[in-house]
Amino acid sequence: MADAPQQICILGGGFGGLYTALRLNQLPWEGSPPTITLVDCNDRFLFLPLLYEMVTDELQTWEVAPPYVELLAGTAVQFRQADVATIDLDQQRVSLSDGITLTYDRLVLALGGTTPMDMAPGVTEHALAFRTLQDAYQLKDRLRLLEASDAEKIRVAVVGGGYSGVELACKVAEHLGDRGRVRLIERTDMILRTSPEYNREVAQKVLSDLGVWVDLETAVDSVTADTISLTFREQTDILPVDLVLWTVGTRVNEVMANLPLKHNDRQQVAVQPTLESVDRPGVYALGDAADCRDAEGQQVPTTAQVALQQADFVGWNIWASLSDRPQLPFRYRHMGEMLTLGTSRATLTGLGIQLDGELAYVARRLAYLYRMPTFNHQVRVGLNWMTKPLRDLLVTK
Repeated sequence: MADAPQQICILGGGFGGLYTALRLNQLPWEGSPPTITLVDCNDRFLFLPLLYEMVTDELQTWEVAPPYVELLAGTAVQFRQADVATIDLDQQRVSLSDGITLTYDRLVLALGGTTPMDMAPGVTEHALAFRTLQDAYQLKDRLRLLEASDAEKIRVAVVGGGYSGVELACKVAEHLGDRGRVRLIERTDMILRTSPEYNREVAQKVLSDLGVWVDLETAVDSVTADTISLTFREQTDILPVDLVLWTVGTRVNEVMANLPLKHNDRQQVAVQPTLESVDRPGVYALGDAADCRDAEGQQVPTTAQVALQQADFVGWNIWASLSDRPQLPFRYRHMGEMLTLGTSRATLTGLGIQLDGELAYVARRLAYLYRMPTFNHQVRVGLNWMTKPLRDLLVTK
């Protein structure tokens, strides 16, 4: 009797999980290929760096968030839409919210994280996060209601001066135009602290051009339905606000945080340079879920760029571990950094290049088009982008 196929279970369908599944599907398996199962609570993959374009209707849902069944069509990857209820590492079983139990020979932890909304009183009740497709829909609905109101000015506070906060503040400010009063709030003494100086300077200029007020060294004490309480150098002010957007922090998925594995103080799973758990062979973690130092010993950030690169290594290393081949240590290559700063401006630094404005905006779009998960999706989206100016011209005539 032939041996049963090996079971590979991938939990989480973000950049880390989906691209690991696609990589595994491409590799040359000898004999019976393994059963690859991808689990995610949503029915659509989210290309998170382009989520901001949904706020301003630059892109549509199908471009930013294609369905998994569409992306995985023609592959050997099985998809299950469900939440992960429990993980039994000793029995090598995963229980899902739909009652299904999966067994595995190799497990990939790529459940990502959530935005912590309990960092100040009232945030959970009155602020909006911006990490999921539903968050984007909710923000668009709120903006639509505010724009339909008779308020002379629409006051928006964006909390967090990192990538997400800066990009979101620019999109919202440009969308609201003269009617908007957008405030960016950052606890430290600068925005985009980990960015190259060029990107930071360009972003500061664009924020100024768009009329965004930047509060540095400012803490949020509380949020209500129509106010935000801010403290700057021991002085507290309560300001009126119509909308608070919270972009601060990442919290590891609770199921992963509770696993009997070695974690860091942020509850990320400690992994070897091969991205295999330091204390549980056969269990891999990547993306937001992983505390990773690469082959050179450098601590890698938890960005989409890193997760994409890690997925190649996780896929290869699982294949190697099941094929009696040596696993490879992850080597992170920083490819640069791109930020969208409105509907026609961006900034880009990397590989010896510095760009801003419309040229950077186009370069960013092309770079992300290249990184979209499947060739078919790249073609559909690329054709739509190329023909959009002509369609818009015909509509205006």
